[in-house]
Amino acid sequence: MKVLRQVKVPTGDILVVQGQYGKLELLSIGDYGKEVNLKCDALGLMDNIEKVEHQTLLPLTEKWVITVSTQYSCFINCSFCDVPSVNQMPLNASIKDLVDQVIIGMQLHPEIEQTDRLNLHYARMGEPMFNMDNVVYATKLLTTYLGNKYKLHPVVSTMMPRAISTFKLKEYVFDWIHDIKNTRMKGEAGFQISINSTDEKERREMFSGNAHSLSEISRVMRMVFHLNGGYLSGRKITLNFAVADWEINPDVLLRHFSPDKYIIKLTPMHKTVKAIENGVETQGEYDTIYPYETHEEELKKAGYDVLVFVASKEEDLGRITCGNAILSGTMPTVKHEEIL
Repeated sequence: MKVLRQVKVPTGDILVVQGQYGKLELLSIGDYGKEVNLKCDALGLMDNIEKVEHQTLLPLTEKWVITVSTQYSCFINCSFCDVPSVNQMPLNASIKDLVDQVIIGMQLHPEIEQTDRLNLHYARMGEPMFNMDNVVYATKLLTTYLGNKYKLHPVVSTMMPRAISTFKLKEYVFDWIHDIKNTRMKGEAGFQISINSTDEKERREMFSGNAHSLSEISRVMRMVFHLNGGYLSGRKITLNFAVADWEINPDVLLRHFSPDKYIIKLTPMHKTVKAIENGVETQGEYDTIYPYETHEEELKKAGYDVLVFVASKEEDLGRITCGNAILSGTMPTVKHEEIL
């Protein structure tokens, strides 16, 4: 796999590589550490986050994040995502594409011979559920290839596309939950569902009608838990809310998702070109805790564990956050260097 572009940003690198069917984009980045940008009472992270400023990153030996593309572009056309603007057919990345992206990302730092946590996010370009057979198989290969020195923590992030039937989604999610999360990774794997709103009209608009309803998503997950005997190793299933001017109603969530099985994640609505054009944004200073506080308290009162992620401006404007792709024609608007 050949590197076509390398853009160095404050937290790491954005890479464009030549895949088997076109261009793919991946990230190889560091992290500030959970004490800096996460608040979650259930995880013992109770300190209030006033503001997240760019600062020294954790050594990659402690935490390394690699985010890969599962497809060449995407056709879902979410109202806040730049990826559909990438001028390629949204074909599925091959197993080789998926594995090679991780290897290329790691080859940027040959001096790193081990890491306590290698977060692998299937979340740059594409909807992973359309490519789950390859994602599951590639993850199995990577756990063998990386061995014990690089402690892999893979995460699938999906909006549960309506183009896939609930019964097929059940099979894909079960493969990830049972084969990867529970069995192979002994809990060290994540599964995140992008919800963003509890209002179905808002959800139809933001996902261009391409996501299943909350009731259908709940139905899929109930079938998965039934097949698996209700067993869930490690962290609960994540319901992600990019906080904008959208409804987050705990009572609606309780009708569909039990606090015993789900944790709520609150994140900023990142400043992608598409989000700005459509007026989709987090109200207030998104790099502080304040836009998320009311939602956090209401969700905790309903019985949910709540994880608040607060991004720095360097992370957001560095184009490393969800919904971005420099293949769409955008570039970081903070200090950066184009190496290739």
